[in-house]
Amino acid sequence: MSKKKTLSGIGVVPQVLIDGYVRYLRLEKGVTDNTLDAYLNDLQKLLNYYGDEGIDYRCVTLEQLSHFSAQLREVGISPTSQKRVLSGVRSFYAYLTTEGELEQDPTELLESPKLGLHLPEVLTIEEIDRIESAIDQSTPQGVRDHCIIEVLYSCGLRISELCALSFSNLFLEEGYIRVLGKGRKERLVPISHRAVRELENWFTIRRQMEPVKGFDDVVFLSMRRRKPLSRISLFIFIQQYAEVAGIAKKISPHTFRHSFATHLLEGGASLRAIQAMLGHEKISTTEIYTHLDRSRLREEVLLHHPRNIKKE
Repeated sequence: MSKKKTLSGIGVVPQVLIDGYVRYLRLEKGVTDNTLDAYLNDLQKLLNYYGDEGIDYRCVTLEQLSHFSAQLREVGISPTSQKRVLSGVRSFYAYLTTEGELEQDPTELLESPKLGLHLPEVLTIEEIDRIESAIDQSTPQGVRDHCIIEVLYSCGLRISELCALSFSNLFLEEGYIRVLGKGRKERLVPISHRAVRELENWFTIRRQMEPVKGFDDVVFLSMRRRKPLSRISLFIFIQQYAEVAGIAKKISPHTFRHSFATHLLEGGASLRAIQAMLGHEKISTTEIYTHLDRSRLREEVLLHHPRNIKKE
């Protein structure tokens, strides 16, 4: 990132600490530019609060931080956004403590707002097959799109991971692909024989394309621009195919990742294995799928248990 990051009201915290925090996030945490911007925006909210209240960042109390959290709620910031802001605050104070600027982290006991459990939308195998069947594979774009959906589902990739997938990270004979995930962390993900076949079909077309300079190693390109696919284009064509297939659910590229994880869990895979394949840093993130599985189990019980079946 060429532009130097600065924050207003910086008198509350020395600029040298902000600069050090930016380096810490970039080099040690490996955050993306978008994540860096989000962390600094969250820190700006805290600095504004300190400036308004005349608080010294080195002497802030848990009560004052809790009051800051309450203010976020009072101005209408959603619980999810509140949680993200407080995560940024904790990150900043973790940096200050690590660097020896503070002896004790004042955010250790700071509580985040409780979030209601949001169960992601999941497709059945039959619905995924219907979406793939809705694609006209007689066209080059159809071959590409059919391959993309199969790879998304077979490997449980994030949309950004699929868009950045490169030939140098494919080990198809060994049955793996290497994925560069959040925080630039690498992981190896098994790939199904069906997805390998789809990739080989796409390669016959991809080899005939002349990418824009610098994108020769990218697997999936825009047919027109010869550059990596954008997120929005993936959203659009997946929703279009779902509509043609008669899928009423609200889906996105991420829906195939949720479906991948849920079907693995239903098939008997362990949470640790699913965590590794999804690239989740914390097992708690993966545990959402146990709730999803229980929800589906409840539906099955209500539908099929003899005590729940209503007599006609």
